[in-house]
Amino acid sequence: MSKTLLVKLGAVGGACAAIGAGGGILGTSAAATNSGSTTAKHHARHARSLWLRAVHADAIVPVKGGQFVQMTLDRGTVQSVSGQQLTIAEGTKKHAYKTVTLTIPGGAIVRDNKQTAQLSDLKAGQRVLVVQGPKNTRVVAHTPRATTAK
Repeated sequence: MSKTLLVKLGAVGGACAAIGAGGGILGTSAAATNSGSTTAKHHARHARSLWLRAVHADAIVPVKGGQFVQMTLDRGTVQSVSGQQLTIAEGTKKHAYKTVTLTIPGGAIVRDNKQTAQLSDLKAGQRVLVVQGPKNTRVVAHTPRATTAK
């Protein structure tokens, strides 16, 4: 390589490094103007919205004593109930993700339209949320409102 080519490459590399460093400084100063509590609230809002929209989730949660437990969330539409077996189509009102059959333990807390209920009280077509943890299981169902034709 010729000396002039090396000088040109060095100049281009130096300019790129200077531009990158300047951009990094500008980005850091812009971020520094945002308070930590505002950023934390923003992230918490997005995390809540993800949980509200989730159709299936497995989470490992810390508990007292330095232990960890597994929690499972399933949300969808009741397909059928047979004994302790609850079959739901996971997904949203308009789109199915997959169909799963969950075994609900006898001591599960079941709510149907905000009332205490039994698993056998649930009907096909109801929207349902099932949260399973190491100590208990909660099943919350509701009948969707009838839609009126426009």
